[in-house]
This record gives sequence, structure tokens and C-alpha cells, in this order.
Amino acid sequence: MSKKDDSYSSSSFWQLIIAIPGTILAFTLLISLLAHFFGKTEAPTTPAPTAAEVSAKVEEAIQPVATVEVAAASTGEHVDKSGEEVTKAVCALCHAAGLMAAPTIGNKEQWAPRIAQGYETLVQHAIAGIRNMPARGGNPDLTDGEIANAVAHMANASGANFEPPKAAAPAADSATPAAAPAAEPVPAS
Repeated sequence: MSKKDDSYSSSSFWQLIIAIPGTILAFTLLISLLAHFFGKTEAPTTPAPTAAEVSAKVEEAIQPVATVEVAAASTGEHVDKSGEEVTKAVCALCHAAGLMAAPTIGNKEQWAPRIAQGYETLVQHAIAGIRNMPARGGNPDLTDGEIANAVAHMANASGANFEPPKAAAPAADSATPAAAPAAEPVPAS
């Protein structure tokens, strides 16, 4: 090879290194100039919103998605549920499976010492709560009569022979004197 070939190849390398970025820069400038002269358009003008419009949009944006309306409580007279209904709805949660050391419904061995305490004592324990059992079985809406019915139902299914209290006479019938029950098994708490 000749010296002329060596100088040619080294100079062409440096020319190439300068030519590539120069070409990119020139092409970018050409596109920018063409866009500036031929692509000029007026920017759309939108009027600035007034304070009232902004306020209205903010109020609309922060409105609740839904509203909750609570229904009025029943104005009808409360009728005590039967012992079976209360047991299924509330008591069976623990007493069906024996959770938290609760005596299982129908297990005479577990219920025998409790039945021996007497019906009134069992009702008072159910109303006030005892050991792991919460007061009123965890349902504060139960009346004393409903609890007494449930205690009688569970104890009778487990070997007792308790008689639940009779349901109170409706308020409309209170004008006529009713015979007072012989013994009130559930004192008011």
C-alpha cells in the first residue's frame, strides 16, 4: 500500500465522524424551518373560566355518589320471638358447635350442672353474660322474654323441663284486666 492510501482512509474516518452529526443537525434545522414557515396556524383561543364556573364544577365534582336513607323503625308492636327462633338466630352460633366453652345444645352432660342452678339463674346469666358469653348473647336488641324463651328452648333440648314465660298481652288488650301470672321467672334488669 502506498502512503496516499493510508492518509485517505484516516481522513475519511474523521470526515465521516463529523459528517454524520452535521447531517442530522442540518436535517433537523431544515424540518424546523419548514414547520415554522409553512405550518404556522393560530392557536385556538378558549376563554378563561369565570370564578362562578369553576366553583360550580368543583361543587359538582365533590357531590356524593349516593345517599343513604335510613328507614324508620317499625311502629308496630314488638312481639317476642320464640325460643327456637332466637336460638337459631343468635345462640346457635356458639351453642351449636360449643365455641368458647359454651355447652352444646342437646349435650345433657354439659347442661346438667347448669340446669341444676335453676331456670331463673340461667336466664339471669344469659341476660347479664357469664364467663365467655356476652350479655344477651351479643345481641342487645333481644328482650328479656326472648332470652328467657331461648334459655328454656336450649335447656329443654338438653334434658331440662323448663316452661318459658307466657308472652305479654298486647297493649290494645290491656284495657281488659288479665290474670296475673303465678310467678314471673324473669326479673327486669
